Amino acid sequence: MSNLNEIAVIGLGVMGANLARNLAGRGFRVAGYDRNPESGLRLNAEHPDAKLAVASSVAELVRGLERPRRIVVLVNAGAPVDAVLDSLDPLLEQGDVVVDAGNSLYTDTERRIARAAERPWRFLGMGISGGAEGALKGPAIMPGGDRASYERLRPLLEAIAARSESGPCVTWCGQGSAGHFVKMVHNGIEYGDMQLIAEIVTLMREGLKLPISEVAAAFSRWNEGELGSYLVEITADILRTSDPERPGGWLLDAILDQAGQKGTGKWTVIAAAELGVAIPTIAAAVDARNLSAARPLRLKAAKVLGERVGELAGISVADLEDALYASKIASYAQGFAMLERASAQKGYQTNLAEVARTWTAGCIIRARFLDRVRRSFQADPQLPMLALAPDFARELERREPAWRRVVAAAAAAGIPAPGLSASLGWFDTLRTSRGGGAVIQAQRDYFGSHTYERVERPGWRSTPIGRAPRGKPSAD
Repeated sequence: MSNLNEIAVIGLGVMGANLARNLAGRGFRVAGYDRNPESGLRLNAEHPDAKLAVASSVAELVRGLERPRRIVVLVNAGAPVDAVLDSLDPLLEQGDVVVDAGNSLYTDTERRIARAAERPWRFLGMGISGGAEGALKGPAIMPGGDRASYERLRPLLEAIAARSESGPCVTWCGQGSAGHFVKMVHNGIEYGDMQLIAEIVTLMREGLKLPISEVAAAFSRWNEGELGSYLVEITADILRTSDPERPGGWLLDAILDQAGQKGTGKWTVIAAAELGVAIPTIAAAVDARNLSAARPLRLKAAKVLGERVGELAGISVADLEDALYASKIASYAQGFAMLERASAQKGYQTNLAEVARTWTAGCIIRARFLDRVRRSFQADPQLPMLALAPDFARELERREPAWRRVVAAAAAAGIPAPGLSASLGWFDTLRTSRGGGAVIQAQRDYFGSHTYERVERPGWRSTPIGRAPRGKPSAD
């Protein structure tokens, strides 16, 4: 048996250390390196059973690996990844594979793949979801890039991935930057999910004036049914958490109303605009976080404009459940529409059913209904929109009345619900066969001579409106 290591992890922070321990726990010989020597020493001291071969330099790490080498990089996105590649470049040989498993922007991954194409080694971008606990116990893994290189990593990735009834939660997401693109969209859906849940909690507490214990009980109940998901589950736990510094109080009430973000939601919105895909639920979530961060401005606006929060009239907890579920479908449908468009335009070859299967366990947006998403795309790989799958179309139709009541009642009460509202607006616009687009195109043509297509002659460009006859249509 070879004494050489089978795989290396560069970056032994919380995520990298836990991923290395996960690999070692599955029986693989794992080497590790971190530019801070203390990180490796601490990892081995605190977890001696992992038996990690911590190297003192990148060169030592590379020398101790089986050929062709497999190296996973888990450092901060951006310049740190490029610095690691610079250090590895002169040391690598034909067939070696370097995997960036951080939260990198997919366009950076495209640039790094192009760099590696001129070298003997190969570069893959790979999204990982599940946080530190997932990295240790089993995350959802989203690799993309050269298929042959992925196959060399596949046995290791399948061994450490989360598992659901449909198998290990890892799949080849497609060519090029597909892995990091899929992870970015995952995070965009996560933004939407979190915003929708936050709005429902607020509507229950402020609009229905329910005690926090009843809100927590509702989320626990929902988690046992169709809304079952990681985010619904942890929300119930959060609602039941007491304030450790204020006996008798709730922790949620002690947390400043100011949410942070790392930028992946913003990346998703920018990418969707570039692809021409509407993702209003996710965009509303990003906007809400931006407004949340502007707390001083909100406090001033509340004084100047007047803060109005009324009660939700004629709304039940069951209505809120339906509104959350319908909006959740909208958020996932928007995300999968992005994946479909990106795959077509960028040649990713992404299998949407497999992506849904990968998200059934381990990741932050894991949810019970993802198995139904997987089956929908398996039944119709050419499905143009998840909301049009017969199963989900029926769900939306059944929940629409309650959804509409909740959004209307929230608006009447002055309780902000931008995610729920944007989701309903998307649903209404999606199913409108003739909307306001004709007015917009007429305006564009009038001031910019952009021309327009006629209903009876699509594809044929018209005479500019500025030179068209004016007046009422004739009687005949």
